Amino acid sequence: MKTIGLIGGTSWHSTIVYYKLINEMVGETIGTQGNPELLIYSINIEIMRAQDAEKINNKYLEASLKLQESGAEALVICANTPHMAYKFVQPRIDIPILHIADATGKEAIRLGVGKVGLLGNKPTMTKGFIPELLKDNYGIETIIPQGEALEKSHFYVSRELTQGRFTDEARTFFLDQISQLKARGAEAVVLGCTELPILISPESSDIPLLATTDLHARMAADFILGNS
Repeated sequence: MKTIGLIGGTSWHSTIVYYKLINEMVGETIGTQGNPELLIYSINIEIMRAQDAEKINNKYLEASLKLQESGAEALVICANTPHMAYKFVQPRIDIPILHIADATGKEAIRLGVGKVGLLGNKPTMTKGFIPELLKDNYGIETIIPQGEALEKSHFYVSRELTQGRFTDEARTFFLDQISQLKARGAEAVVLGCTELPILISPESSDIPLLATTDLHARMAADFILGNS
C-alpha cells in the first residue's frame, strides 16, 4: 500500500472523520487485520481565522514538505477551505496533492450533473478554488447562496460546525438553502464543509448531496490501494 500524508487540524473534528473514513475504506479491501500507514500534520486552526493568504500558503507548504520528507507519496488536505493554498503549494513539492474538487467533480460527472450549488464558509464559496476547478476540469457550473445567506452560511460553518456545535437552527438554515439552490437550477448540492455531512443527511434532500469529505476520503483510499 502507498503512504499518504494528511494535513489536518482545520478543524480537528474533520481530521478525525478523514482518518476514520480512510481506514474503513481501505479495510473494505484488505480486511480488518491491518490498516494503512498514514502520516498526520495537524495545523492550528487559528491560522485560517486570520485570513492571511501568505501565512496560510507558507504554513501549508511547510506541512507538505515535512510530510514529503517523512515518506508521504501523496497529500490530502483534510478540509475544503485550505485548498486555497493548493496553487501555491503544489508546484513547490514533488508529490501530488489529491484535490477535493477533483473528487467532487468526478462524482458529479458520474451522476450526470452539470450545475451544482455550493455550501460552506465564505472563502470556500467565493474564492474560486473549488468552482474554478469544477468548471475548468469538468465543465460544471457552480452557484452559491445570495445576499445575507452567504454571511449566515459562513457564520454557521466557522463559528459552530468547525467547533463541534450542530444545532437544529443551523440544520434548518442549510436545508432551506438547498431548496433555494435547487429552485435556481442546481441539480446537486456540494457540502463544501467537512462537518456539513454530520449536520445534514442525504435522506433530508430530494436532490443529490455531494459530501466532499466522503468523496475525498475515497480518492485517498483508492490512491493507497493503487486504484487511482
